[in-house]
Amino acid sequence: MTTSRQAYKVDREHPGSDIAGETAAAMAAASMVFRESNPHYAHLLLHHAQQLFEFADKYRGKYDSSIAEVKSYYASVSGYKDELLWAALWLHRATGSAEYLDYVVDKADCFGGTGWAITEFSWDVKYAGVQILAARLLLRGEHAPHHRNTLEQYKAKAEHYVCACLGRNGAGGADANVERSPGGMLYIRQWNNMQYVTNAAFLLSAYSDYLAEAGVRAVSCAGGETVAADEVFALARVQVDYVLGTNPRGISYLVGYGAKYPNRVHHRAASIVPYKHSKEFIGCTQGFDHWFGRRSSNPNVLVGAIVGGPDRRDRFRDNRENYMQTEACTYNTAPMVGMFAKLNRMARQEREQGSTTPVTSTAAEV
Repeated sequence: MTTSRQAYKVDREHPGSDIAGETAAAMAAASMVFRESNPHYAHLLLHHAQQLFEFADKYRGKYDSSIAEVKSYYASVSGYKDELLWAALWLHRATGSAEYLDYVVDKADCFGGTGWAITEFSWDVKYAGVQILAARLLLRGEHAPHHRNTLEQYKAKAEHYVCACLGRNGAGGADANVERSPGGMLYIRQWNNMQYVTNAAFLLSAYSDYLAEAGVRAVSCAGGETVAADEVFALARVQVDYVLGTNPRGISYLVGYGAKYPNRVHHRAASIVPYKHSKEFIGCTQGFDHWFGRRSSNPNVLVGAIVGGPDRRDRFRDNRENYMQTEACTYNTAPMVGMFAKLNRMARQEREQGSTTPVTSTAAEV
């Protein structure tokens, strides 16, 4: 590897509340996963999550203001306030400490948590996730009486996102709902649209679980329409199946799955001959000059990657140079892992119970 892999940092003089807050949220969530199997590691994760949150909140600033090099690639468009709310909610869930919920309630308005009516969820924009996590607390009754009014505002915004995906918001203008492709894919924007599809599937699935646990049978959409809670999970399943090949082109956008999937993924290691087949030195320049422009399929199949996916008309061009559609990103695949786990569990439970209404989703087979 001859390309520079310089490491960067954030500190008191060069803050990065968004990246520190996101890391705190991830560590807090992970601590719950390892709580039983590895208590020591779980404790370490939670301890560092709390430290990072304190640092992120005390020394506020966007990471792309401190590290100018990232602005052209991963700009923090939404700022850092959504990540601070996101971290506080995960820390509350991991610790049960009221101070974190107080933070989310106290900062709800000034940090935009109850102000932004959002139609997307991504690595940058966390508001929809914040609103759904806050709504969960309301639905489960896990709050003090003085939190209720603010949590109801969070829930209203959470259901705006859900209804936007369903296309059922009757108020708010043309931007109140998410566009759909002719084949049924949720469409937000041209570059790597699949990240919004997989994230929406995960959030919709999670919210449908929260509704079911609370015995709530309907969602209230802007404009007065109510939507059956069953429709929320149904849409999540449709999006998963679209990714896996139930789409007009019959392509699985999960590389390595199905009979037809992208063969020219925009990924350096996948597109260059493996070392075991050629011991020739391949630097950054050689990789681009000798391999990037080849029309043949990648010599290495990037199994498990989800590419950027098709455009608003379900059109897809399998070409390395078409990076907006063929680039593979971890934040595309990550939420799908959760969806696959859920659908697989549902299918297994139905087999064990001898259900007459089996899960029909393609995802149950993954």
